[in-house]
Amino acid sequence: MLILATLIAVGFAGLSGVLSRHMERLSRLTPATIDVLKMLVAAEGPVWGLQIVKTTGRPSGSVYPILDRLESSGWVSSAWEDDTSRRGPRRRYYQLQQEARELAAAAVTTLENKQKTMRSSRVRPAGLAEA
Repeated sequence: MLILATLIAVGFAGLSGVLSRHMERLSRLTPATIDVLKMLVAAEGPVWGLQIVKTTGRPSGSVYPILDRLESSGWVSSAWEDDTSRRGPRRRYYQLQQEARELAAAAVTTLENKQKTMRSSRVRPAGLAEA
């Protein structure tokens, strides 16, 4: 959690200038938020909410509030499906704003690199094999 707080505090090492006037700095950058951002960065187009839930493995009670927060902050846009021929409830599609793409990718990469560094620098008692 300290890493996440550091990322927020430093504005992702100089990328804070990327924030457009319509985007706000994210106040909470949790591992679940990183998973959602990772999915949105990798997506080639709009992604519906349940697809994000299934792909990230995060519960819908975490994913939808994150998407709402990202949309309120100007990082994500959404639209309701308009296909009336499909049965079932309408889907809401989410897409990372172009202005947020670089900052989101940097946040994901920075956190992944920090996690790798932390895993490799853990002290193991003598005689235990690497995991």
